[in-house]
Formats: sequence, C-alpha cells, structure tokens
Amino acid sequence: MSAILWYAQTLYLFTKSDIKTTVIPVTLFSLAAAPDFKASHIPHTIFWVWLHLLQFDVSNQTLCPDEDKHNKKDRPLPAGRITLSNAKLLRWLLVPICWAVSYLYSIETFWASVALSFLTMVYNEFGGHAGHWVVRNLSVGICYGSFELGATLVASANRSVLDTIAMAAIGISSGILATTYQAQDLKDIHGDRIAGRRTLPIVAPTIARFSVSGGLLIWSLGLAALWQLQWDALLIFLAPAVFTAYRFLILKTVPEDQVSFYWYNVWLSCVHALPGYYRHFYT
Repeated sequence: MSAILWYAQTLYLFTKSDIKTTVIPVTLFSLAAAPDFKASHIPHTIFWVWLHLLQFDVSNQTLCPDEDKHNKKDRPLPAGRITLSNAKLLRWLLVPICWAVSYLYSIETFWASVALSFLTMVYNEFGGHAGHWVVRNLSVGICYGSFELGATLVASANRSVLDTIAMAAIGISSGILATTYQAQDLKDIHGDRIAGRRTLPIVAPTIARFSVSGGLLIWSLGLAALWQLQWDALLIFLAPAVFTAYRFLILKTVPEDQVSFYWYNVWLSCVHALPGYYRHFYT
C-alpha cells in the first residue's frame, strides 16, 4: 500500500502546480457550460481533466528538467522520484490511456482527447512553448479549449453533443487564453529565460503588462454584454477584473506577479461561471 501511495504522490506532483490553473477552472467551466450536467458526472469530469493534465505536464517537464531545478524543486524529476527515461516512457504511455478512457464516454470525447494529445505535442515536443509568443499563446488557447471541450462533454447528460451556448463559451475561453496567457508568463520569466523561450514579458515587458490589464477589462465588458449580466452580477464580476488589472500594472516583482496570477485565476473562474448564469436566467 505504501508503494502505491508513493507512486500516486509522484503522479500528483507532476500536476500539483496546475491544479489551481487547470483542473479547478476547467471543471467549474464544464459544469457551467454543459447543456444539462449531472452531479454524478462531476468525479468523472475531474478525473478526465486531471488525467489529460498529467499527460501534458509529464510531456512538458521532460523537455527541460534543469529548468525545474531552479524554481520547482518538488517536481518528480528534480526531486529524484523518477528518472528521465522512465518519465519519457510514462509520457507516451499516457497517450493511449487517455484515448481509451475518453472512448468509454463517447466517440466525441475520444476525438477531443486525440486533439489534446496532438496539441500537447505541438506545444511541447514540436517547440510551440519556445517559439514566438504569438504561436505560444495561440497554442495555449487552442489546447485549453480542447480541455474544456472534453470536460464539458464528460459533464453533460448527453456526452455526444453540445449546444451553441457551450460551444460559444469554449471559443470565448480559448480567445481569452490566447490574448492574456502572458499573465502566467510574467511570474515565470526567470525560468522561461533559462529555457530560451520568447514570451511576451521577455520580448516586450511593458506591452505584456498593458495587454494583460487591458485584455481583462475589455473581455470583462464584452462578456458582461454578451451574457446579459444584471447590475449586481456586473459589479461582482468587474471587481476582480479591475483589481487584477491594477495589480499587473503597478506591482511588478515576481512574487507580486505570482499573487496577481492567483487573482487572474479568480477572474477566470468568474468568466467560466457566466454560461451557467446565462442558462439560469435566460434559458
């Protein structure tokens, strides 16, 4: 039993830093966006998202293990919990595992998993993470959309089809990540320099901050109109957007950017709840 727990902890440590940025917001999004979600599907949704996140993170962390020695020493590779060769073997074993699990839900979920595996290779093995910041942001946005597509299918009563509200919400979420992903890059700037990445904060730090802050405000106003927020909901929604935009513009150290990124995820979670708000009041 102790050996099983040790290996389970190793798998968890691959994904630990992304639980708050992927598993929680994507799961919340899927519950809000699903046309008719079932409470009994929530554990399935969480597991599906985590399993595919594990595939992505193992792939990412085997590319440049030395990067994590500087700022994320508790990850399995720098901590010595797994060898690089075994991590690479795990990375490719996870592909058919993810596909098989997804096929059990529906053929549409299977294709979402296939797309996510391909996009994982584009971002990691094919160098999208280290390319021009535009390519990097677009890769992240589309990849994140695939996460949400699969998760929303798993959360839905009918796992074979999504309605226009769900599809619109997925497209919007992908657009937000594609235009504001530099919010994460600001706090990771030192590690990205070591890895040779050309993120927007490295190429143009001032533009990066203004684009994040402006993006939050512009997206917030547009979404408030699209989802027809009432005044009380509008004020609640705009508060974290304005606060987070202010932080990114004024507070510029790496620790401050880390806190700002937490608030960015609070705002993103509010964004993900909006399709559920619209379903409740207008459908």
